[in-house]
Amino acid sequence: MKINAQQKVRFGSYDKEDVIFLLKDLSGISLEGSTEDREKKIQGGAHYSETLPIEYNPPEHYLQLFWETLHDYKDKVARSIAIVAEQIYQKHREQTVLVSLARAGTPIGILIKRYLKWKYNVLLPHYSISIIRDRGIDENAIHYMLEAHKGYALQFIDGWTGKGAISIELTKACEIFYQKYQVRLDDTLAVLADPGYCTTLYGTREDFLIPSACLNSTVSGLVSRTVLNDAYIGQADFHGAKYYQELEPYDVSKVYLDKITEAFQKVNPAYIAEKISANHLDQTVDFRGMQEVLAIKEEFHIDSTHYVKPGVGETTRVLLRRVPWKILMKDPDSPYVKHIVMLAKERGVEVIPYPNMSYTCCGLIKKVVQEG
Repeated sequence: MKINAQQKVRFGSYDKEDVIFLLKDLSGISLEGSTEDREKKIQGGAHYSETLPIEYNPPEHYLQLFWETLHDYKDKVARSIAIVAEQIYQKHREQTVLVSLARAGTPIGILIKRYLKWKYNVLLPHYSISIIRDRGIDENAIHYMLEAHKGYALQFIDGWTGKGAISIELTKACEIFYQKYQVRLDDTLAVLADPGYCTTLYGTREDFLIPSACLNSTVSGLVSRTVLNDAYIGQADFHGAKYYQELEPYDVSKVYLDKITEAFQKVNPAYIAEKISANHLDQTVDFRGMQEVLAIKEEFHIDSTHYVKPGVGETTRVLLRRVPWKILMKDPDSPYVKHIVMLAKERGVEVIPYPNMSYTCCGLIKKVVQEG
């Protein structure tokens, strides 16, 4: 099958030197619905990848919180980027293609690419592609990269782990790809933060606030979540996404990257080497977060683990995109959850102290579709 590769056009607000999106541009198509209507459709059986949440410019006080978070944690993000980037480079050196999973993985992939350029003066190719829970990875994008970079290893990258759904999806997708095409892909997912103990390739296992989790498209190159809807995506197409041109005045994507790139100058090589050695000693992958999720599901009488979203990043997404029910917090006074407390108050969502949890917080989604 011939891949419709003319879709590899400039997409998103990032520079093409930073990333190339292998996505079909669906900008002219109306895919959005209100948060409540979309939640009803998803809970009624529609797949979340068929539609998009409406995205707005963030309110001023929330943007202010993003800047504060960036100021407070840029050095921590830079150190974690260095730790994961060094480990990636040790594996295949210059024969590596960075493959970020859109869209939370995209800024992390760019920062890894920038770090390796800064440290080793190597320019690794970096693409951002789609993977969708329960529907798999974009195989056309994989074929495109393998053809364009023969003999290179693909390194998949995401922002953070929650329950590990995307790690599991990636492993499954790589196995399916091997069965279909006899091409073995490395399913190790590189992430900035792995509080769920889902991968061996991580910057930290602390559940801390990655500033890019605070905002939607305005910190992700103005690109939407990825879409897989048969009405618009043909067999030869890449998965799709939209570019939100109307949000250009509010775009902080490049500033975010530049601030963390500047912080590479302060990274202590001895500290990074020490942390990498510690990471190599702790290669535990036990998806322990899923055990907590199952316990929370039982305690709060929730129908599905899909409605339990652990970790700072996932809880933020629940408040931005879904219909939240309750927020559990290990320590409501933690600096990592200031923005979550603010969002929960805005949306009238109950915050429950929940100290016996390894995650910093956990978002519970409201059931909006009744049985029968």
